[in-house]
Amino acid sequence: MLTVIIGLLSDSHGCYERTVRAVELLDRLGAEALVHCGDVGGEQVIEALAGKRAWFVWGNTDYHDPALERFAESVGVQPPARIPLILEFDGFVTHVYHGHEPEFTNLARSLERDASAAESLLSGVDLVAYGHTHEAAHFTAGSVEFVNPGALHRARPHSVATVDTESREIEHWIVSDDAAPLDAPVRMRLETR
Repeated sequence: MLTVIIGLLSDSHGCYERTVRAVELLDRLGAEALVHCGDVGGEQVIEALAGKRAWFVWGNTDYHDPALERFAESVGVQPPARIPLILEFDGFVTHVYHGHEPEFTNLARSLERDASAAESLLSGVDLVAYGHTHEAAHFTAGSVEFVNPGALHRARPHSVATVDTESREIEHWIVSDDAAPLDAPVRMRLETR
């Protein structure tokens, strides 16, 4: 398996400059693919992903917008064809949600009731990426990693996440508004669940 570092970000809500800082940080961390878990907030945030191998899903404040979808396609950012957005990186299967969709709610309820039953729903899936809560999170259900990168708006601290598809190492990183370009990346510690 080829190693791919996936950079996850979410809930930009139109915060262009912070999204640019997040993308720069993910670039420095070696992210080869970027996945925005929704609540993009407009063309500027999509533009921050332009020129990258990047995808996004619609958030609850994005309201599927055909004009924004056309803009995303014009700058090479792939809009979702369906929910979950299903991505595969050399055999590492990722499902992407925003976190407000009925499909995600049903999955979360299944996990709460019976983790093994939910695992059968996710057969062959390695990662479920989601946003919406504005809280960074990481937990494992069976063999599936669930990751919320946190948010780039209305969160303290603002954060992103990286996923190594080979080692399955998952890290959260602080996106600082006042970090200098050469400052060392700062890991974010999460409370274990």
